Amino acid sequence: MSEPLLTVERLFCERDDRILFDNLSFDVKQGEVVQIEGQNGSGKTTLLRILSGLSRNFEGGIYWKGEPISDVAEDFRLSLLYFGHQPGVKAILTPEENLNWYAAMHPSSIDQSRIYDALEQVGLKGYEDVPCHMLSAGQNRRVSLARLYLSDAQLWILDEPFTAIDKRGVAEKEALIARHAENGGSVILTTHHELNMGDRVRRINLDKLAGTS
Repeated sequence: MSEPLLTVERLFCERDDRILFDNLSFDVKQGEVVQIEGQNGSGKTTLLRILSGLSRNFEGGIYWKGEPISDVAEDFRLSLLYFGHQPGVKAILTPEENLNWYAAMHPSSIDQSRIYDALEQVGLKGYEDVPCHMLSAGQNRRVSLARLYLSDAQLWILDEPFTAIDKRGVAEKEALIARHAENGGSVILTTHHELNMGDRVRRINLDKLAGTS
């Protein structure tokens, strides 16, 4: 069996004098989809931000391929795609320009045809050259989602990736996540959507790890 890509050991996080999770340990192997569950306020987004290196408000250990993340920060950053609540797009740029900017930051072969295909996949064909400040909030989120079609990252960390997406779009994104896992990638995500990926999905419920549990 392959070694875990990501390992979490005895993670503790407290916010506003309330323990969100304590003694949280798990690992993520290649090909796995780990769904983080819990009620609103249980710390799902906080956990994803910690795992992505965006928050240091925690105690415990996080390891990438067996090494502390702090020791392999550059390799981890290049191996990660994080999708958060905010769309993360530049309003003055067009969808095409935003994706070109994303492509320039990643050392991979992302050509213009892949960018056009990604925008078509998220339903933005015909909007490629419209400034993002003229698009709706849902369309801006789709610009951000288009990165999934361009990413060669091993680990995807996705916070509610199906929000503001219609049923067809949800099915397409779920299929994309499944393909990523089938190709050896790993995914950690939060979603209220019932994932149809069989035993490939492992669920972790934060409600059972709260300080009052």
